[in-house]
Amino acid sequence: MSARPLAKVPFWAQIVAGLVLGVVLGWIARSYDVTWLYTTLDKVGHIFVQLLKLAVAPLVFFAILVSVTNLRKVDNAARLASRTLLWFMITSLIAVAIGLAIGLLTNPGAGTGLTPMDGKKPENAGSWLDFLTGIIPTDVITPFTELNVLQIVFMAAVAGIAALKLGDKAQPVLALSESVLQLLQKALWWVIRLAPIGTTGLIGYAIAEYGWDLIGKYATFTADVYIGCALVIFGVYPLLLATVAKVNPLQFFKGAWPAIQLAFVSRSSVGTMPVTVRVTERLGVPKEYTSFAVPFGATTKMDGCAAIYPALAAIFIAQIFNVELGIQDYVLIAFVSVIGSAATAGLTGATVMLTLTLSTLGLPLEGVGLLMAIDPVLDMVRTATNVAGQALVPVVVAAREKILDLDAYNSASASPVDDPEPAADREAVAAAA
Repeated sequence: MSARPLAKVPFWAQIVAGLVLGVVLGWIARSYDVTWLYTTLDKVGHIFVQLLKLAVAPLVFFAILVSVTNLRKVDNAARLASRTLLWFMITSLIAVAIGLAIGLLTNPGAGTGLTPMDGKKPENAGSWLDFLTGIIPTDVITPFTELNVLQIVFMAAVAGIAALKLGDKAQPVLALSESVLQLLQKALWWVIRLAPIGTTGLIGYAIAEYGWDLIGKYATFTADVYIGCALVIFGVYPLLLATVAKVNPLQFFKGAWPAIQLAFVSRSSVGTMPVTVRVTERLGVPKEYTSFAVPFGATTKMDGCAAIYPALAAIFIAQIFNVELGIQDYVLIAFVSVIGSAATAGLTGATVMLTLTLSTLGLPLEGVGLLMAIDPVLDMVRTATNVAGQALVPVVVAAREKILDLDAYNSASASPVDDPEPAADREAVAAAA
């Protein structure tokens, strides 16, 4: 009986409560030097992220494998796949252009008081050689133990294509894969329900560790990232929905809101993927197409982490290190954002993408260290932007291809997604009972 009142509290309200509680506890831990509280917040946030990461490798593998094989159930599968990729690239290009424009207008690195000496070279840096050679794994175990999502995607795509070629002979493997995927989504849903507690730990630790003084040094840069992401989510996306998809943008946000809010607090596109799949289906996108587009987007579609953020960060770091960027550099930033976004891998943080951008431009990698402290605050809005785009593109493509269920889209609500199982599956279980 005691659990029922909590269950009736809307999930978004639980998350907001966790956010507020985290800020308060973090302030107490820092202001009064409460060591045990600081440690507790750190452990709670760390355990929540680790639980999300625990499911990432198998979830990505089976989601991509199943999504590739599900394309056989969709008419014009090759056309849908190519259109999805095209719109991923178009929206990424628009996002990086917005990031560059904001950075050039505001000069986020000016007047911060930061110097090159404040930077620190990251332990792991991305490069085009690493990106290209790192796609193909040396064995089938290491990508899972080291959580190399790009290699996992490669193996899953190859396995999916091979299964399509085998036809009926691969059916037992496909049935097993679909069952394992549902099992993983169910287990991950339990982790997702812990998001309010995880939020308390993550936000509380960030406040306790860095305090409010840190934000002052990065005020312009932080505002730029949030404004850029807001322009993409609430400006570009509604415009595309109204003009390209010719649907009501407000309905999209009503339907997609549970995934967007979870992405904001969890800071993981892959961790949010089961919810993103459900809200996209709820918006009228056919299940077979959704099961391909959303997992594909969760590992490659990063308007926040791979477009807006690296564009602004490159300008910020260039100004700190007194490096002049020219037109060709801005073109390179756009190129890296559109082509290299898979390097972000849908996990928390965008360090690999940033180092890839800096190395392409020839900027000092020590600049990454300048942004590590503020990264958790930025990563929330970046991931929300990523997930909003991952739900948007399937809607746009489905509408353009005349396969969007307009009745479902127009009736989509902002109610939380309470279970990752499809409605049909729940009805079947109920009937069997």
